[in-house]
Amino acid sequence: MKLTAAAFLALSLQSALASAQSAPPPASEAYRINPGDQIDVYVWGDERLQRSLNILPDGSFAFPLAGTVRAAGRTPTDVEQELSRLLAPQYKDVPPQVTVSVRVPSGMQISVIGKVRSPGNFSPTRYVNVLQALSLAGGPSEFADLSNIVIIRRQGGRTEVLRARLGDIMKGRPGSGDIARDVPVLAAGDMVVVP
Repeated sequence: MKLTAAAFLALSLQSALASAQSAPPPASEAYRINPGDQIDVYVWGDERLQRSLNILPDGSFAFPLAGTVRAAGRTPTDVEQELSRLLAPQYKDVPPQVTVSVRVPSGMQISVIGKVRSPGNFSPTRYVNVLQALSLAGGPSEFADLSNIVIIRRQGGRTEVLRARLGDIMKGRPGSGDIARDVPVLAAGDMVVVP
């Protein structure tokens, strides 16, 4: 049976994607809230303070009796602790129990451009690595240089450039053996450029 180049590439992508998905993400990869996310806040014992809120573009939200709270880049647990601390004076210095959950993670957006079949912006509902992002974009085009993929990441006021090397992985070889380095996990706002 003879495989076309496109069929071989599709099989290689499926195989590499399956192996990348089987590796569990590091424990430190707890979801971090992003601008545009919708969160639910519940203060136990006070139903008046149950709210569904959108995170503003500046990464904050306003909450009764607490004021403006910065949420972007923080975990829901971090925001729970901050709200509990801010609300404590209203409850006779007894910190209330606060629950924060992400209802809609719409702020988790990535872009994939360059030599892919369907470039664009994507909103995955979970963290994805660069290989999974290529899959979202329909896979690489025939002449894509998979050994020199660039990831542009903005953090704070600075821009960071990361490299992804998928050439060997897509050919069924293990690459450098460091999957975390060769196939990095993307963060909200990352732009993947496939030359």
